[in-house]
Amino acid sequence: MKVGKTLERWSPLVVLATVLLLWQAIVSGLGIAEFIFPSPWQIAREFIAFKGALLEAAWKTFWVTMLGFGLAIAVGVLLGFLVGSSRLAYTALYPLMVAFNAVPKAAIVPILVVWFGIGLGPGILTAFLISFFPITVNIATGLATLEPELEDVLRVLGARRWDVLVKVGLPRSMPYFFGSLKVAITLAFVGTVLAEMTAGDSGIGYLINSAGSQQRIPLAFAGLVTIGVMAMAMYELFSWIERRTTGWAHRGLQSA
Repeated sequence: MKVGKTLERWSPLVVLATVLLLWQAIVSGLGIAEFIFPSPWQIAREFIAFKGALLEAAWKTFWVTMLGFGLAIAVGVLLGFLVGSSRLAYTALYPLMVAFNAVPKAAIVPILVVWFGIGLGPGILTAFLISFFPITVNIATGLATLEPELEDVLRVLGARRWDVLVKVGLPRSMPYFFGSLKVAITLAFVGTVLAEMTAGDSGIGYLINSAGSQQRIPLAFAGLVTIGVMAMAMYELFSWIERRTTGWAHRGLQSA
């Protein structure tokens, strides 16, 4: 049992190290130029050489993403509660939200630039627009799939519809909610970087664009790795919170 848990704990690092070693060996063995496909070592050198610029750009991208993501949580929870608690709202709103979510967000960024100009506005709104839908859907699913038998029993005991939704439906939706947060935060970073690459004057997206135009591909890869690390850190943060607040929903998985 202990060996299995140890292996499970270290398996991501083992896989990462294996991928990096293979990557380095392929690039070095084939003599691929760094402006075509840089090796991990070349990317690490760019991290060291431009750590100040990377950290500054990463901080800008991070807090812009958090603003958009916070807005997505607020709107997503409210919409999810509305859609999941009312059959009429579900029928009326859900198809429209699906249609809107299918619109490529890259096509919306130029419109946001016209409305709000170049800067923070497009980044915050793109992060919001690309990440609120998973939160809405998961909250709505958690509420809409409340067992009719359970609701009938609670009604017999004197509970009103509001009591059932707030005291039973919302707690039951928490595993769905945290699952959606882990997906939505990665999408929020994608939205921010997309806006920065299209209409930004700072941030990781702007840095990647600048590095690409100067053919500094290792620096562009360093920016991509930075985004990946930030998204992974936030994903793990929500996973940690989820395990400590909704452990009752994962008892079988924890036992396994």
